[in-house]
Parts: sequence; structure tokens; C-alpha cells
Amino acid sequence: MSKAVTVAGVTVDPLTKSPIVILREPESGNVLPIWIGLLEANAIALALEGTELPRPMTHDLMKSILLATGTRLLSIEIADIRESTYFALLHIEGNGESVSVDARPSDAIALALRCGATILVSETVLAQSSIPATAASEGGERDKWTELLEKMDPEQYSKYKM
Repeated sequence: MSKAVTVAGVTVDPLTKSPIVILREPESGNVLPIWIGLLEANAIALALEGTELPRPMTHDLMKSILLATGTRLLSIEIADIRESTYFALLHIEGNGESVSVDARPSDAIALALRCGATILVSETVLAQSSIPATAASEGGERDKWTELLEKMDPEQYSKYKM
């Protein structure tokens, strides 16, 4: 079983300076940080801001291919975590068939934002990797994501990969 999440934003790991996409489970408020690459962070940020570029970037091209072939991205799912690496699936429907395609979570998220598809995370991944809302909501005036990341165990900073 999987739960729907939203993209709360993109931030930077204060220790390694690596980009992190923050997913939030609306019901509990728990967050799931996933360390991603700089280009993927940029692609996600552009989609969150609704920025349209004069020429299509990779994820825009993928959306155009889906539309041109009469297929639809139903949802993406952060389905598993193995050896500190996240695995995602694109759930696609077209020509009367449904298929699931392996993808990196960052690419799946960037495409889902462009296509308006639901972003899901398996309960197993949430149980292993999410941070309780209480840790995310404590603090004062400082940036909420910096505060959240400072509360994490430093061992977690490099634990999770794309």
C-alpha cells in the first residue's frame, strides 16, 4: 500500500551542500527527504515554480512524448529503498494497457509535477525513511528545512541516494 505525498520543496543539505527534495505526507505531516542531483533539483524547482522555458528540457520532452503517443502518467511511486538507494516507478496507461516503468525518484517527481500526476510513497519506505512531523515543526525563526536537517542524525545525510 502507498500513500499520496506532496512536494514540500527543494533545499540543500547543510553538511554536503547536496540538493534534497522534501516530500510531505499530508495526513501525518511527516516528511521524507531524498538527496538528488543538482540538475534534477533544478528540474523539480522549475516545475514547482511553473516556469516554462523557450525549449523543452528532458522532463518536458518526456511529457510531450506521453501526450503525442496517447499515453498518460497516472502516478509515480517511490516504491522501495535498497542499500540506501530509492527506487521509483512510473505508472503509465495507454492503448488500453497499464505498465510500470523503473525510474529514479528525482526524474519521476519532475515528470509527475509536469503531468499533474499523483506522487505516492510506499508505506515501507515511509516507515524506514520518513521524519516525524514533531521533529519538523519544532524550532523558531530559522529556515524550517535547515532546522529539520539539523535535527537529523548526521549518519542519515549521506545514507540515501537517488
